[in-house]
Amino acid sequence: MKKWYGSAAICINEEKEVLMVKSINSESWAIPSGGIEEGETPEECCIREVKEETGYDIVIEDNLFIKETKTKGYKVKTYYFKVKKTGESEGINDPDNIIVDAAWKSLRDIQKMKHAYPEDLEVLEGLLKSSKANQYHT
Repeated sequence: MKKWYGSAAICINEEKEVLMVKSINSESWAIPSGGIEEGETPEECCIREVKEETGYDIVIEDNLFIKETKTKGYKVKTYYFKVKKTGESEGINDPDNIIVDAAWKSLRDIQKMKHAYPEDLEVLEGLLKSSKANQYHT
């Protein structure tokens, strides 16, 4: 079985909204993510993918977990990171031309929207709720 490794970023802003992206020809949203390129660490991949898909520079705050699954003949391993944006977006610059929209979504938004990866919803809800509980100032 072929293997695919990727990274995914959960980025929550001061307004307690999570950064989500939408792919071309899809009504579903997902957190920014993508495949790890040769010679790249999961962290470097995460930073690059967020920049390409949303235009934001980020710093990694925490390693959250690794999701392992099998799909379409691939064994998939995705590294999830909690990240923080630095500065403003320079706009989507996705070399694959897959991402058509990037937006900040509230807890209420994510509970109503369609998800490309429904299993991520629980994680996002947990992080948004805990970030509400632990109010911090930047």
